[in-house]
Amino acid sequence: MKYSIKVTDVVKQMLGEILDKRIREEIAKRIDKLADEPNLQGKPLKGILAGYRSVRAVGQRYRIVYKVLDNNLVVYVIGAGIRKEGGKDDIYTRLQKLLKRGFAT
Repeated sequence: MKYSIKVTDVVKQMLGEILDKRIREEIAKRIDKLADEPNLQGKPLKGILAGYRSVRAVGQRYRIVYKVLDNNLVVYVIGAGIRKEGGKDDIYTRLQKLLKRGFAT
């Protein structure tokens, strides 16, 4: 059964910050693939991001963070960006800050 995809305004902003159009398109294609069996893709996250999942995109450098709402058949994408462990632009660091400030699904 297909899930519908919901992308937040924050994700749209994050994608807009990626200057390379090819990378943006590859991430968008990967997001679309989440409509099929999203619980079998990516990995579950821990800590403040528990309840969300992460899947790799664009040569494994980028991550898409999402939550699956099985009862509604919805994949709610809350973040997409580069993985730079320890960097301020790291996707997980950015999302943790947003969640601490009250951004939540």
